[in-house]
Amino acid sequence: MTAYYNEIDPFAAQWLRNLIEEGLIADGDVDTRSIADVRADDLTGYRQYHFFAGIGGWSIALRQAGWPDDRPVFTGSPPCQPFSHAGRQAGIRDERHLAPEWIRLVRALRPSVIFGEQVAAAVDRDSWLDDLLDALEDEGYSTGAEVLPACSVGAPHIRQRLWFVGWLGNTGSTGLERLPGAEHCRSQPGRIPPSPPRPAPTTGCDSGSGPWDGFDRIPFPIGRPRPIQSGLSPMAHGIPARMGRLRAYGNAIVPPLAAEVIKTLMERMEVPVCS
Repeated sequence: MTAYYNEIDPFAAQWLRNLIEEGLIADGDVDTRSIADVRADDLTGYRQYHFFAGIGGWSIALRQAGWPDDRPVFTGSPPCQPFSHAGRQAGIRDERHLAPEWIRLVRALRPSVIFGEQVAAAVDRDSWLDDLLDALEDEGYSTGAEVLPACSVGAPHIRQRLWFVGWLGNTGSTGLERLPGAEHCRSQPGRIPPSPPRPAPTTGCDSGSGPWDGFDRIPFPIGRPRPIQSGLSPMAHGIPARMGRLRAYGNAIVPPLAAEVIKTLMERMEVPVCS
């Protein structure tokens, strides 16, 4: 087995197993324990570690970016509920604030490359981002973080999210700040500084192209045309467990945007991007 997936939600965990069986994400094992119960010794023999794995978005994104399944990596999208505007906003006092457990395993395993995602509100809430980057830098990682919208890769929604990376070494710059729509989060001594902008590698916020070509667009009296779901009926229309699917989608990352984050760091690391 190449990959370790940690996901406590039974519905999402079974989704992961189905994706593995179909070969749509890296081959691996799915662990449904809380990350607080996972020890470094449990992870021996794996090359990739995906915590808060959801429905496999990081593995999908790594493949889209040309990152081989057997290349080591450590990913995580810690629970957003403590910082989401839709929740109680209890912040670090919320029992679902599990980023410290994630950092605990980073310290134990010392992966060479780390990718992560969180709601944009975590940038300013209870020093969440500062604490996380400080912890990574204390372990010798160069770090970078940007707030990027899903629409920057043509998705039909904004979905601002915080994306962060860590790399054992000195990249000089991760290059994340050059992605379209980036809102630079940090400019402090010891952190990766911004680098000059580059042409956008993907479509703009109003294009709706790429993976979202299946949407129909209708005229709207005010502003741009609005995307709606295609009139073609999906093959899975009407299947049960709708709430489980909606919860899984709501917690998921946007793989095409994550792939851009991954490819950008790969360029800075001088790792060939496979087509």
